[in-house]
Amino acid sequence: MDAGGGPLLPDSVLFEIFLYLDHADVLSVGLVCQQWRAVARDEFLWKELFYRYYRVSREVPRHPAAVSWYDEFQRLYDTIPCIEVQALKEHNDQVLHLSFSHSGCLFASCSKDCTVKIWSNELDISLQHSSNMRPYNWSYTQFSQFNSDDSLLLVSGVFVGPHNSSSGEIAVISMENFTLLSRVRNKPYDVFGCWLNETNLISGNLHRIGRITSCSVLWLNNAFQGVESENVNVVKRLFKIQNLNASTIRTVMVADCSRYDSPDLLLDYEEQLAASSTCPVFDLGSDSEEEEAKPKQTPEPAIQELPDDGGVTAEDGLQQFFDDIMEGRVRPAMTETELETKVAELFIRNRTKPPEVNLLPTESNSKTKYLIFTTGCLTYSPHQIGIKRILPHQMTTAGPVLGEERRSDEFFDSLDHVIDIHGHIIGMGLSPDHRYLYVNSRAWPRDCVISDPMQPPPIAEEIDLHVFDLKTMKEVKRALRAHRAYTPNEECFFIFLDVSRDFVASGAEDRHGYIWDRHYNICLAKLQHDNVVNSVAFSPVEQELLLTASDDTTIKVWRSPRTVRIQQARKPRPRKLLFSWLMNQKS
Repeated sequence: MDAGGGPLLPDSVLFEIFLYLDHADVLSVGLVCQQWRAVARDEFLWKELFYRYYRVSREVPRHPAAVSWYDEFQRLYDTIPCIEVQALKEHNDQVLHLSFSHSGCLFASCSKDCTVKIWSNELDISLQHSSNMRPYNWSYTQFSQFNSDDSLLLVSGVFVGPHNSSSGEIAVISMENFTLLSRVRNKPYDVFGCWLNETNLISGNLHRIGRITSCSVLWLNNAFQGVESENVNVVKRLFKIQNLNASTIRTVMVADCSRYDSPDLLLDYEEQLAASSTCPVFDLGSDSEEEEAKPKQTPEPAIQELPDDGGVTAEDGLQQFFDDIMEGRVRPAMTETELETKVAELFIRNRTKPPEVNLLPTESNSKTKYLIFTTGCLTYSPHQIGIKRILPHQMTTAGPVLGEERRSDEFFDSLDHVIDIHGHIIGMGLSPDHRYLYVNSRAWPRDCVISDPMQPPPIAEEIDLHVFDLKTMKEVKRALRAHRAYTPNEECFFIFLDVSRDFVASGAEDRHGYIWDRHYNICLAKLQHDNVVNSVAFSPVEQELLLTASDDTTIKVWRSPRTVRIQQARKPRPRKLLFSWLMNQKS
């Protein structure tokens, strides 16, 4: 019998009732049901409830930082930033990108209205500064990033040049007084640009060699060019990479290898188990030396290697190829595009610096960083991820502009690692510990063949969110799904994603932002907008705060139910009726 004299329900019956309750009802039912209080901490019941409610495979263990299944159920309800608390409408055109400062005190927004706006992240977010880039012949701003000490802001935009030609430009703005410090050309514009360290940023340039062959040059630039250019080098060529079949290097970012051995969250369940056996369950920053398990979904991406033709030099290969053409030995007849690609491949065979022997981080190269970017080899749409190691001596503009280590016959730099996505890449983001790379892509049809680099395969409407471990260069977990995109290949645009300690979020063209749990691989929330959601951003110091930016010209601020309750409790309460009555009696 319960306190009210009614019969006690069996746990099995009570459990089935809970399965039909709303999530919030499940958590609040304990306030009114004495029997529920008796079983609220029953681990078996909550484990079953968790797996059934979230439809998680039973092979997935509990989060390594969780102390109970009840706490996990509550965490996934109470800490997801899914409640809209504010809508910022100061932009008057599509909002394309959001970025937080590392302290979380500020964030920047870029828009088709050609402004970059700096916002103060307080309880009620307010606009602190707005810079209009139209006086510099910009068409719009598209990307921004704070440097590591939040003293400078990199802003990337589309620059309108002579004869209405468009390329990119990067501006550096001081956060002390919002003055423009320098501007750097950036081509193509969707290289975006990024910081390598506190004062040096990476930009791109593109040189056409043929109709579908080009060369991408990545430059290291000092942020204070106007101040220091008379005394020291302010720019240095970092890498020069050959592009085939109309592909180009785009979307550059830098990963710090020194943080790989202390990740916030290990995504490989076997590695989690190995780490938990040597450290407390609450410690997410374990220093495990266990090898990663082999991926179950995709084969290990291969390191790019140059073909071996038994010692035949590039010059001999070219001469033999031309002789074969003249004497009619090349069959079937090659198109102009195929001929250009073949000649380019033969030319760079002995004109490219070989890749690094060992790309995986070691104790001796812990200060190494990776340059990560989208690229391709079959068509112009980005379908591969290129990785190039940046050594410590390359992280400054000091020294010869062309680099000390390149020999005269090594004209191009090779990629150290290439990951093939088999689809159009539309977004990338690093986990806060830089251990994992998350990639948004729209898949090509299975077994498709690309015969013309200017006609890539059709792409799926479903967006796949892949996860790669940069310590092992392997894909981990299955691809996340829920979000969709509709624009065709030739009009496809970037949809920015962001990763926090426990969650990953992304925009989509279906008028929603999405949030997934990184450990359980489940979609937790859909965030409504009135148009395409272009960008999302977690606060780096408070993952229960998320921003979303949309073509509907608004920036929405989302907080978790827990945070909303805390903020409402802090607000002054209205005067009680009794207090008002007493005051009236005194008068």
